Amino acid sequence: MLNRSRDRVRAALAAAVFLIALGPSTVQSKSRIDEKIQAQKAHIHDLHLKLRVKRGQLNEARARVGSIQQQLSDTNHHIAQVNGRLDTVEGQIKSTQRKLDWNRIQLAAAKATLRRHQEVLNRRLVDAYEHGDLGYVDVLLRARSFGDFVERWNDVRYVVKANESTIRARRADQARVLGIERGLLGTQSELQTQEAQARQQRLALDGLATQRKQLLVAADAERQSVQTEVYQLAELSDAEEAALEALIVEKQREEEAKRRAARRAAKLAGVELPREPGAPGQLLWPVSGPITSPFGWRMHPILHRMILHRGIDIGVPTGTPVAAAAEGRIIVASYQGGCGNMVAIDHHGGLSTMYCHMSQIFVSVGQEVQRGQAIGAAGSTGLSTGPHVHFQVMQNGNPVDPMGFLR
Repeated sequence: MLNRSRDRVRAALAAAVFLIALGPSTVQSKSRIDEKIQAQKAHIHDLHLKLRVKRGQLNEARARVGSIQQQLSDTNHHIAQVNGRLDTVEGQIKSTQRKLDWNRIQLAAAKATLRRHQEVLNRRLVDAYEHGDLGYVDVLLRARSFGDFVERWNDVRYVVKANESTIRARRADQARVLGIERGLLGTQSELQTQEAQARQQRLALDGLATQRKQLLVAADAERQSVQTEVYQLAELSDAEEAALEALIVEKQREEEAKRRAARRAAKLAGVELPREPGAPGQLLWPVSGPITSPFGWRMHPILHRMILHRGIDIGVPTGTPVAAAAEGRIIVASYQGGCGNMVAIDHHGGLSTMYCHMSQIFVSVGQEVQRGQAIGAAGSTGLSTGPHVHFQVMQNGNPVDPMGFLR
């Protein structure tokens, strides 16, 4: 009995000595890792601030390109309208010109006929004056009877009237043709004015279109430049976040080493230990909702490039409580750039879980949590297009599909 008590005392002393020996180095190691993690967090935070500014500039550049494209489209539409109006006016001018040409032919013919009649009339008057040519009087005097005289009188009267009527008709035709010609000339002048205005407007619009094309080229070049900077910052941020994940993994290993040492010490002291948690198929869903984006490669909705989606997105309203998938120890509880408000839990055995984009965090680093315990509230912080929870499972430092672990 005494020997057995001595063995227990020796075991307890051995465990105490082991823990004392382990403690300072572990604390120092933990302190160094925590400092590295904090420094890395600060660096990532700065990167994301720069990325946010550049992304704002990119959005402005895209909006500027879109605005100039719309303005250029409007200008081209106006040019098309002016060209259509110009084609119409040119067609009307050609039609008016054809009418003018035809009316001038008619006017020339009417003038020629009128001139011939006038010349005949003038010759008769001159002959009557110079030679006493009585003309119509001779016709009347040669009548053989009164009846013949009356008949000849009517004939002469009809001829005179016919000549007068012809002259009046030709003068009326001349006046009508002149009136039409004046109207057509006015129309032609008006159409020519419209044509000149349309050509001037098209010239101005062509200049405006050229200017806007140049602006569009410059704006698009600026957009491409800013987009390249955004991609570079995003890639740098991804690398820095990968480095942070590596530090978290290192911290997990330190925590795991400490935990195993504590378990060994507890076993030496004869303490009965609970079973190891975190086996596949034993994780609780952090929230209840539809999966809006699964694990794997996808086109990022904000960065617009293919990236590995390291977890699953579960769509839930802002403020929905987020539960710990299993018992464990909080190793991260802060804002983490693109991940927004994030909590990471070490479940031991190389297994950890991450919860991103939360609107609130209810826990702190170093706190022990139980399975199903509320650790925060869902939200849309960081790089997010809407309220949801990004749930990520890490096994031995590598992201794995959470669906193989969830019940």
